[in-house]
Amino acid sequence: MNRAILPLILLCLAAGCTQFPALDRTLTPELQDADYPELVPLGPVLASAQRSGADPARQNTAIDSRVAALQARAARLRGSVLNGAERVRLEEGLR
Repeated sequence: MNRAILPLILLCLAAGCTQFPALDRTLTPELQDADYPELVPLGPVLASAQRSGADPARQNTAIDSRVAALQARAARLRGSVLNGAERVRLEEGLR
């Protein structure tokens, strides 16, 4: 075994045995004595969420307008940032 690795392994083992007292007492006695939450079937919950959900047509309109705005911004950013004189100067410098 490589001697340089041995201290690293010992350090990792020591770190794994460390106590975390700040995390040991995070539950209050009321929480420890509380009953587990009631389990409910998932079907009625999903049906309720679908009935009270937002209008998909309205969401699509908002998304479509956002997509159009981002595409317009991307088109503006695709243009050259150099004017004609700057481009000629750059090309001359590259030669």
